[in-house]
Amino acid sequence: MTTVIGVDVGGTFTDLVLHDAATGEIRVAKQPTTPSAPERGVLAAVDAAVPPELLARCRHFVHGTTVGLNALLERRGATVGLITTAGFRDVLEIRRGDRDDPYDLFWTPPPPLVPRRLRLEVAERVAADGSVVRDLEPEDVRRAAETFAAEGVDAVAIVLMNSYANPAHEARAAELLRQAGFAGPVSLSHEVSGEYREYERTCTTVVDAFVRHRMGPYLHNLDHELRARGFAGELLVTRSGGGALALAEAAARPFETILSGPVAGAAATARLAASLGPSLGMGTAVAADVGGTSFDTALIEDGRLPLLYQGEVVGLPLQSPWVDVRSVGAGGGSVAYADAGGLLRVGPRSAGADPGPACYQRGGTEPTVTDAALHLGMIPRGHISGGIELSEDAAARALAPLTEPTGIDGVDAVAVGVVRIAAAHMAQAVRGVTVERGVDPRGGAVVAFGGAGPVFGCLLADELDVDTVVVPPNAGNFSAVGLVQADIVRTAARTMVRPLDDEALPLVERVTETLFERLAQPGAVREVDLDLRHRGQEHTLTIPVRLGEDDVAAVSARFSEAYHRAFGHTLPDPLEIVTVRATGRVVLDADRPMVPAPPSGGSGRGTTRLWSFRRGAWTEAPVVRREDLDGVAEGPLLVVEPTATTYVDAGFAAETHESGCLLITRKDSA
Repeated sequence: MTTVIGVDVGGTFTDLVLHDAATGEIRVAKQPTTPSAPERGVLAAVDAAVPPELLARCRHFVHGTTVGLNALLERRGATVGLITTAGFRDVLEIRRGDRDDPYDLFWTPPPPLVPRRLRLEVAERVAADGSVVRDLEPEDVRRAAETFAAEGVDAVAIVLMNSYANPAHEARAAELLRQAGFAGPVSLSHEVSGEYREYERTCTTVVDAFVRHRMGPYLHNLDHELRARGFAGELLVTRSGGGALALAEAAARPFETILSGPVAGAAATARLAASLGPSLGMGTAVAADVGGTSFDTALIEDGRLPLLYQGEVVGLPLQSPWVDVRSVGAGGGSVAYADAGGLLRVGPRSAGADPGPACYQRGGTEPTVTDAALHLGMIPRGHISGGIELSEDAAARALAPLTEPTGIDGVDAVAVGVVRIAAAHMAQAVRGVTVERGVDPRGGAVVAFGGAGPVFGCLLADELDVDTVVVPPNAGNFSAVGLVQADIVRTAARTMVRPLDDEALPLVERVTETLFERLAQPGAVREVDLDLRHRGQEHTLTIPVRLGEDDVAAVSARFSEAYHRAFGHTLPDPLEIVTVRATGRVVLDADRPMVPAPPSGGSGRGTTRLWSFRRGAWTEAPVVRREDLDGVAEGPLLVVEPTATTYVDAGFAAETHESGCLLITRKDSA
C-alpha cells in the first residue's frame, strides 16, 4: 500500500482526499475552484490539508482535470493547422449526414476547430489494405509548413487517408514538417486513434492538437509547484475511459483526459458496487454526482464501468475510450429564473465558483439551487467546507424576485419549486442511462455523492421509485476517492475489417502483440476486446476476448448474448471483426481498502427547522453527526459530515452499514 493524494477539480469546488498508508490517516479538503487558473485551487487544497512532510511521503498524486474540456467549451486552445490527403480538406465541415437536433429547422453545426485556410492538402494515397496507391509529395508538405509559419500556427494535426492501415506517409509528413522548421506539437492520427472513419479520426486528431496548448503547460506548471512544496512522487492524470496516465503521456495525449473529472466518481461507484454489491443490493447502481455546476450520472452493472469507444463533446466526436457518464446542468450553483412565459426554470447556467450562489456572500445575487436548499433547511446553517459562511438572508433575498413573474405565492414555495425542478432534471438524466437502455432502476440503488448529492438522494429515490440510497464515506469528495483508487491504464486500437472465422483469431493475436509492444507497459495486466457486428450492419458491439482460450464459437456466443441484451433479439447472420482493442493496466495497489471518512468534529446532536417534501410542511428535525449515527434513525433528519450533508425525508430511514456507507431505505409511501 502506498500514500496517495487524489484531487478532483469541479466547476465550483476542488476536492482533495489523502490516504496515508503508513498510518491509515485520512485527510480531506474542499476549496473553491479558481476557473481562471485551476492549479491555484488545487494547490490551495494541498496547502490546506497536506503538510510538507506528508506530501514528501506521497508516492502518487492523481489529478482529475477539466482543463481540456474547458478549452473546447470556450474554444480557447492552440491555432491548429491540418495536413490531409488531397480531396479531404473539408471533411471537418462536411461532417456526417445526421443532425444533432433533428427537430430544429435552424440548427447549424459548430464551426470547425481549423478554418479552411489552415486546412491544407498533400498529394498521396494509401488504400484500406495498407498498400500505397500514390507516394507522398514532399513539396506539398513544405508549402504547408510555409503557410503555417506565416499564419502563426501553434500545433499541426496530420490526418492522411487510411493511415491506420499504413502510417508511413504520416510519419514522413511529420519528418518533412520538422525539416522545414516547424517546432510546435504535431499530432499524427494513427498515433491518436488508429481507427477508420475519416471524419471521426480527423476530429479526434485536431482536438488533440487543439487542447495540447493549454493542457501541457498546465500540467507541467502544477508538477513544478508540487515539487517546490516537497512532492517527490509521480503525477498522474485520469483518463476519460477510467484509470490514469503519467504526466508525460497526458501532456502528449490530452484528448484522453477531456472528461477525466466526471469519470472519477463513476469509477469510485463501480469499485463500491463491486466490493459491496451483494451486501447492499447493488447489482445495479446509479451514480448520482451532484456538484456545484452539473449533475453527472452513470449506470454501473455488476461492478463494471459502462465503457464506450467514441464520445462527443460540444458536437465534436472523439475516438477514445469513454466512460458513459451523462451530464446535465443541474447542480448546486444552477441558476433559477422565470422564462418569457412566467414558468420557473432551473439551469443549465451556473453561478459557478465565482461569484457562486448568493448565500455564499461572495458577490452573487442570482438565486440558485443551493440558495433554495439552504432556505428549506436541507443544508445546515453556518459554515461549510472551503471556509464559506452561508447567509439565509442572502438566499431569501435572491429567491424573492421570482415570486412575481412566476405567480408563485411566497419564497418558501419558490424554493420548493426550484429544488423539485432540479431533482426532475437529475431524474431525467438517470432515465437516459437506465430506462432508455432497457434497465429498470427500481431494482438497484442510487449512490449519492458530490457536495449536494446526499441532499438530493431521497428526492431522486422518489422521482425514480427507488427504495435504496447509498451515501459513501467522504461523500462530498467521493470523486477524489475514485482518483485515489485509480490504476495506470494505456490503450491502443487498430481497425481490421474481416470475417470472424478460424483464421481471424491468430491474426488478432499478432495485431494485439503489436499494440501491446507500442504500449510498452512491462508487468501490465493485458485486456483484449473486439468490435464485432453482423455482416452488412454499420455499428458494432465491443466484446472481451481471452486470446489463447476462446475459439470462434465462444466469441460468437458472447456477442449474441450482448446483442440480445442490447436489442432484444438475435440474428443468424455471420459476424465480422471491425476493430481490435488492447488495454494495459498497471495495478498500483491491489489491496487498497475503502477510504473511511474522517471524524467531523464540532457539535453533537441538535435540531433544525426543515421542509419535508413528502409531508409538504415544515418540521423540527434532528441534526446528527455521521459518526454519531447509532442504529436506525427515521426521517426527517439531517446527517452532517465534513464535506456534505445528507437530507433524509419522512418515510425514509438511515443507518450506518458495516462498510461505513450510510444506507437510506424507504419505509413507507407517505
